[in-house]
Parts: sequence; structure tokens; C-alpha cells
Amino acid sequence: MSLTIHGIPASRAVRALWAAVELDLDFTHVPTPYLDGSTRTPEFLELNPNGHIPVLIDRRPEGEVVVWESMACALYLARVHGRPDGRSIAPASAREEAEALRWSFWVVNEVERDALTVLAHLHAMPEERRKPELALASERRLAVPLRVLEAHLKRQQAAGQAWLAAGRFTIADLCVASVLNWVRVSRPLLGAHPVMHEWLRRCMERPAYLRLREAG
Repeated sequence: MSLTIHGIPASRAVRALWAAVELDLDFTHVPTPYLDGSTRTPEFLELNPNGHIPVLIDRRPEGEVVVWESMACALYLARVHGRPDGRSIAPASAREEAEALRWSFWVVNEVERDALTVLAHLHAMPEERRKPELALASERRLAVPLRVLEAHLKRQQAAGQAWLAAGRFTIADLCVASVLNWVRVSRPLLGAHPVMHEWLRRCMERPAYLRLREAG
């Protein structure tokens, strides 16, 4: 068996790469930028006709499995390659599996678009192209779902669990943090959600994530 992940950490592919490193998997990383046309070649479009990273290829005894969509890649790795032992990031129960699924879908549907707008117009784009009014509008919209997350994390703390789905860091935390990392450029959002801010800090200080960022 062999595992290959196409993508770069400075993209949504970080979710699959981070999950693979957290799980201590033996995999081949094929750096595939998205700005230089690499994802539009005929060879890449054979892997993902959408022309996006990441693409995960899992060569298994029963045949090759190809996964795209970043959240799907991360959840697949935890489900198929993780050990449900209550120590790894893989869900160890039906409840943990449900938490991973619901929070991953939640962050894509409720947070991702506005989080990316905040990142782009407060930090990532050249200053002359930024539109602060778009960032402000997104910050206002994000206040609603982030209150939901803040309340959930407070309930988790009250139950003696410092993470989204359990008393340990799981794939649920990884998937949600990979999106919310984009809003760390917004002081108002972090200040209004201190429990989320502290949780996010702990997520982004994971050794596996830091190794990925250092590797580029």
C-alpha cells in the first residue's frame, strides 16, 4: 500500500497534510501549487477534474482510492488510516464520529467564505487591492457562528473536555481550526471569543502543524 497527497501547506491541502502528519502516516507529498497552472495540466485533471488541491491517492490491496475536497481527505485519513483507540485524532466512538462530521460541515458552510474574505482583505492581498468594508461585513456575519462555537467550547470545558469532540485533540479540531486560522488576523473576532481564541492557539501550536509550516 502507498499513500500520496498532492498540494501545498499554504492552501486548503494543509488539512490532508496535517492529518497525515498527526497520524504519523508514511506518505509521499507531491508539492502542487495552484497559482502556476500545475492544477490545470491534463495529468492533474485526470486526478481531479475540478482542478483543485488537495488530491489524495490511496493505493490499497482492493484497488486505488482517489479522494478530493480537503475536508473529505482529512476525514478519510482519520476514518481509514487512524486508530480508534481514544488516543489518536481518529474518532473513537459514534459520538466522536458525529462531532467530526457535523463540525467539519459546519465550518465549511457557516464560516469558510467569510473567514477567507477577512484573511484576504485584512492581510493576504496587496494593500492597494484590499477592501476593508468587505472584511468588516464578513466579521459581522462571522460573529453569529462563532458565538455557537464559543458556547460549545464553554460547555466542553465545563464537562472537563478542552477540545471540540473529546478530552483530546481530534480530527474535528483539525478541520475546524484549519479554517478558523484565517480569522486570527481579526482582533475584534478573537477578542469577542476568548475561549475560541485560546482553543485555536492550542490547535495551531500542535507540533505536527508547526512542522508542516516550517517545511513550506
